[in-house]
Amino acid sequence: MPSRIVTPDDSGFERFDDAAAAVTRLEELYAASCDFLRSAFSEAMTAPPDGRRIRAYYPMVRIETASYAQVDSRLSFGHVSQPGRHETTITRPDLFRNYLIQQLGLLMEHHDVPVEIGYSDTPMPVHFAVAGDDAISVPQEGAADFILRDVFDVPDLSTTNDDIVNGTYQAGEDAPGPLAPFTAQRVDYSLARLAHYTATAPEHFQNHVLFTNYQFYVNEFEAYARAMLADPENGYTSFVGTGNVEITEPDAPIAQPAKLPQMPSYHLKRADGSGITLVNIGVGPSNAKTATDHIAVLRPHAWIMVGHCAGLRNSQLLGDFILAHAYLREDKVLDDDLPVWVPVPALAEIQQALEGAVADVTQLEGFELKRLMRTGTVASLDNRNWELRETEGPVQRLSQSRAIALDMESATIAANGFRFRVPYGTLLCVSDKPLHGELKLPGMASDFYKTQVERHLMIGIRAMESLRDMPLERLHSRKLRSFNETAFL
Repeated sequence: MPSRIVTPDDSGFERFDDAAAAVTRLEELYAASCDFLRSAFSEAMTAPPDGRRIRAYYPMVRIETASYAQVDSRLSFGHVSQPGRHETTITRPDLFRNYLIQQLGLLMEHHDVPVEIGYSDTPMPVHFAVAGDDAISVPQEGAADFILRDVFDVPDLSTTNDDIVNGTYQAGEDAPGPLAPFTAQRVDYSLARLAHYTATAPEHFQNHVLFTNYQFYVNEFEAYARAMLADPENGYTSFVGTGNVEITEPDAPIAQPAKLPQMPSYHLKRADGSGITLVNIGVGPSNAKTATDHIAVLRPHAWIMVGHCAGLRNSQLLGDFILAHAYLREDKVLDDDLPVWVPVPALAEIQQALEGAVADVTQLEGFELKRLMRTGTVASLDNRNWELRETEGPVQRLSQSRAIALDMESATIAANGFRFRVPYGTLLCVSDKPLHGELKLPGMASDFYKTQVERHLMIGIRAMESLRDMPLERLHSRKLRSFNETAFL
């Protein structure tokens, strides 16, 4: 076994009263750890280390307050709830630079204390350190000439969890409180998963995320993006497709990959990250949970589901819109993280943006808007063929719940938005009415897709553009915060 541990030089913690300077120091420490591990790993692959353990650490930020001083009670973030030490490990400070400057700046302003920057005691797994270098790949266990875990740290799922956001984290007596909802290793895990599932780099994701469950929306999104690129005055700078193919000209070609990833993602970018990302999560609550589990670490400002649903009322017509104001959760994938007894409320800011977008796109308002949009409970089930069960089963429960629509993803996305403190919403489009003889058959589906997808997607885009103009402190309201929250969004 290795007899000594070799680490990068550590100059200790430094105090900063300037947020930008503090983040620059985080970047320096992070880069030093990654460079150290990359270099050591490359050397180890040619000459296995003899009696050494190679270790580098994540940088961290911490603050210490001694007062219960009140801050602006209207704010849901940017302050700690009680005196003491609060800290968090940090990864990819280059990716999160603007976010970190904002969050650290608020802490300094609200508590009038400096932040301290230095190395944590959390080892950085070698897999995450080399992730940014395409020339280096970590071999599977047994493929190298040495036992990888004897020399380098590897991902440790026992310390990579959602205890903080789930509200189950216990810091212990006199232990520091968490400063951020995710630790560095949890963020690194999700960044790697995002690249795998979506085939686009995390750098391309924007602050406003639309989820859909059909490829038809992707085609319309690309057409809209190209139209936006033709007018530089609107602030959109580029469009990124699967495989990190990025175009800046409206007529530029985009090569189609031979095989689409599990959750193809597309990004209409703005320079400040306030553009729109569209993720085709496909069908099912498992995909919806997977996508939101990982996108959440990017701390988006809102996500909205714009997919298809089964209309449950005979008064509905194909193409009608459903604005969810409640969710019947029978998706089952989040029951262990967010018990079903936890209410998942509608958020007024998102509801108003969606209803306003429907009115804007359809040119209807007031009572006339009710002709094609209903507000009510959306049920999400994990059984795609629920309608084949006896009516005393799911159909009876749907009626008792007053549900007006059913799908397989919306409640999952809303519940994970609630869990991760990401503002969420749902606007669905009725594509079939299985309880009333209108099944989703090929001919009917084709006509529906031709006439409704473009309008539905445009409503989602308009809603996101409306939310982009909303002050951040209003959008990230107190409704999603628990008793003892982290200071970071």
